[in-house]
Amino acid sequence: MGKIKKRDIKESKITVPNQNNTELNYPIFCFKYLQTEPNKDFKFYADFIERLKKLSNLTWNQINVAQKHGFGTEKIPVGQIKPDLPKFVSPDVTDLIVFRANGDNRPFLGLRNQNVFHIIFLEEKFGDIYNH
Repeated sequence: MGKIKKRDIKESKITVPNQNNTELNYPIFCFKYLQTEPNKDFKFYADFIERLKKLSNLTWNQINVAQKHGFGTEKIPVGQIKPDLPKFVSPDVTDLIVFRANGDNRPFLGLRNQNVFHIIFLEEKFGDIYNH
């Protein structure tokens, strides 16, 4: 009777990206500083979670070269933001980063610190956070 071969364990391990190269790493989304009060648009939030899941499968390099109305980003000056910025945002911050929250282009905005993207605002209705 033949023996069963053991699997090479090395090939099934998940590799951890180099911590010094944040452009190759995946985004981590943080809700600690979220300022938006949720409404009852459950489909919007379900679509938003799906969008975060898809973005989490991309590297920062892929996000940086993607279209702004797809999975990419754009910047908006803090002076164009309608709500007051939370106190943790220092005065030297001039722009917030804008992602699209779902397929209809409603945005979410925040700040990036290495691989962590701190979500500050989530626009449930167009024009609540800034004029489009």
